[in-house]
Amino acid sequence: MQLGYPVDAEDMRERLARVRDARAGDVFVAIDANERVLGWTHVVPRLQLEEAPFAELAGLVVDAGARGRGAGALLLHAAEGWARTHGFTQLRVRSNVVRERAHRFHLREGYAERKRQVVFVKAL
Repeated sequence: MQLGYPVDAEDMRERLARVRDARAGDVFVAIDANERVLGWTHVVPRLQLEEAPFAELAGLVVDAGARGRGAGALLLHAAEGWARTHGFTQLRVRSNVVRERAHRFHLREGYAERKRQVVFVKAL
């Protein structure tokens, strides 16, 4: 579990399969020389009526022991490349308001804060 996203390996395999089967964007994984996973990112297209199409990071997670060593930047750049290749002119990132280190990372990478919002959820 990293950054509050608890998931076991089997659930993650199922989620990845669903993303791939649905062609819901793409997933990039950073590994080290020993093939240990350092992090992953999932980039998705957003097609909405109220604004022009854009790409969005659905997730960007880097192992706590690998942070600050460039894996996050490589993953972010891979997502940006995917977005450009698929004709998007904007990549959007959402980040929990308490993740100040992540905010500093995105600002260093050239992103600008656009707004803060509240997310509502209802179990169905």
